[in-house]
Amino acid sequence: MYSVSCTTRPIRPGEVDGEDYFFISKAEFEKRTQGGGMLETADVYGHYYGTPKQPVLAHLAAGRDVLLDIDVQGARQIRASRDAKIKEALADIFIMPPDLGELRRRLEGRGTESAKQIATRIQAADGEMADWKSYRYTILSSSMEEDLIKFRAIIRAERYLSRRLDLHNAES
Repeated sequence: MYSVSCTTRPIRPGEVDGEDYFFISKAEFEKRTQGGGMLETADVYGHYYGTPKQPVLAHLAAGRDVLLDIDVQGARQIRASRDAKIKEALADIFIMPPDLGELRRRLEGRGTESAKQIATRIQAADGEMADWKSYRYTILSSSMEEDLIKFRAIIRAERYLSRRLDLHNAES
């Protein structure tokens, strides 16, 4: 399952509320955070992002894998989580561009940010990329197809970890 995050940033053309993100007000975001409703939160480029906790825990309880698309701030929070279900399910993967020039090319190709926003993202990425060693896995990004093959291989391997096997509920 793909976890849909909440954000306080404005919706972009082509995005769908509830599919790409849940677009909520800053006050609503703060209310959910203070109420313990977020698994992780981050202030990214002046907007809040966060993962609603309850849907993630419900999917994990039902035995489904949950994919979170989060930044390094959120990943640090999840790695530090005291929730046993979250710790047990965690397989953190850092997807890193080969270099900042390639990242700039990809951001410019999206056409969703101004030159100033791209410069801010490049500056932030330079520091964030140094965090790759904190992750269990790192994919050095090439093409979307290659990245997906590598990602799927990691997920398949994680499913076969001995600690994840439930022999009592395994199919014969």
